[in-house]
Amino acid sequence: MKNANSCITLAVDQPLTPLALEQIAFGAAMQLSTGHWQAIARCRDFLQQLIQQKRRIYGVTTGYGPLANTYVDPEASAALQQGLVFHLSSGTGPLLSPIQTRAIMAARVATLARGHSAIRPEALKLVLDCLAHQLIPQVPAIGTVGASGDLTPLAHITLALMGQGQVWLKEQVMPAQEALAACGLTPLHPEGKDALALVNGTAAMTGIAALNACQAERLLELSLVLTGAYGEVLNGHLEALQPGLAILRPHAGQLWAQQQLLKICSDSQRLQPVTQPPPRLPEDLPSGRARHQQPLPQDAYTFRCAPQHLGAVKASVDFHQECVATELWSVTDNPLFLPETGEVLHGGNFFGQQIAFAADALNNALITLAVHSERRLARLTDVTLNQGLPPFLRGNQNGLHSGMMGAQVTATALVAEMRTQAHPASIQSIPTNANNQDVVTLGTLVARRCATSLERLSEVLAIESFALAQAIELRGGPEAGFSRSAQALHRRVRAISAPLEDDRPLAPDIQRLSQHWLLPDHGFV
Repeated sequence: MKNANSCITLAVDQPLTPLALEQIAFGAAMQLSTGHWQAIARCRDFLQQLIQQKRRIYGVTTGYGPLANTYVDPEASAALQQGLVFHLSSGTGPLLSPIQTRAIMAARVATLARGHSAIRPEALKLVLDCLAHQLIPQVPAIGTVGASGDLTPLAHITLALMGQGQVWLKEQVMPAQEALAACGLTPLHPEGKDALALVNGTAAMTGIAALNACQAERLLELSLVLTGAYGEVLNGHLEALQPGLAILRPHAGQLWAQQQLLKICSDSQRLQPVTQPPPRLPEDLPSGRARHQQPLPQDAYTFRCAPQHLGAVKASVDFHQECVATELWSVTDNPLFLPETGEVLHGGNFFGQQIAFAADALNNALITLAVHSERRLARLTDVTLNQGLPPFLRGNQNGLHSGMMGAQVTATALVAEMRTQAHPASIQSIPTNANNQDVVTLGTLVARRCATSLERLSEVLAIESFALAQAIELRGGPEAGFSRSAQALHRRVRAISAPLEDDRPLAPDIQRLSQHWLLPDHGFV
């Protein structure tokens, strides 16, 4: 697994960032500072004092959910915690990927490390040991409504820590008990608030959303590069990228997109330069008459409105990123403990509405990136619109060979797939849990949907990037006046996929490119 030999050390006064979480998700180990362990032990000691005083503490000396009206003697602590994990381990559907599960584990550690959840240090250390040993629980994707956080997926993770269920150990599937033994780890026997601390919080939606945040930023930057190359292939106008447009409409995202597009296109010899003041009309234009079929002075919206579109997407990506970053720095279980003031606070920090709203907004932004990509691809492959390029970018023997005809249809189908997932989930509250959870957020459903949208978007962008590499060659090659950005794009595509000559199955090329664009460590602009 990537990053398997590296380690992320979390500082006590700094949050876990989405990028650091992504590194852990892709294989890096995770360490806490001495300050973290001191805070964790202090909070656990505070809980022990409360238990000895037989205080009423939800989930520790009471039952769960609507059964909190049952008081439980502390002597039954272990049975109470074990039962919580068992009854919540009821997920179904496909498994989350090992990368997603690692992200969830890292997000949960970041919350528990703050020292307000009263978990035993040895219980939290077991999570870190599993990350270090590449021991990853198998977690069904469906079962959480994102209200008391992500109870079901987190319970499946905790179940594996207890030596039950199935896990991946360095990508090999085996029983959890066997995997723990192979790593020299002792299964968890939860007591006190161990299980409740591990299962009660927004870690599943937040961990997946953090991965989405990183991938969304990369695919937005890729979309920017593809848009610039598209403009070059179709001899677009630099005028639409001028700073004055953003100055007069000062959205931060538009200003960013305007600056980035101008930067990557500034050395292009193919884009039409700005003429100020605008050129005069022909001297021989008859008085009171019109002259038709003259060159268009501006481009189709896929290029002319690119700063406005990509800028709006940037705003949604930034909103989502800020929300995720805040959630990674938050303590999201219940109850919470403040040893320094002697308070025990019962509340709703596990309620995932912020992530749900942000993920819905991101999902819609991702769909628009796919829509615009598909429209750019449609213009590139349509002989009536592509300014002299061959039909479907074949180049010769058109009709005998069909070029990118099938791939363009696939891009259309991918956009249709994404559009069916556009209805917001964050408003779809369904009461549950005997009306204890009478409103729910479905934040994890939205985060999972975003993850799927990112996969589909990467496939659309893979098809477009392949088409642009082909179009660049049909225009004379990357040295024929194309920008350094377009040349770099061409090199990256050709390092993975060969040019299209006679027809061949393009599914393997699309898959390789789409997976490549999703990987970490890409810098596009």
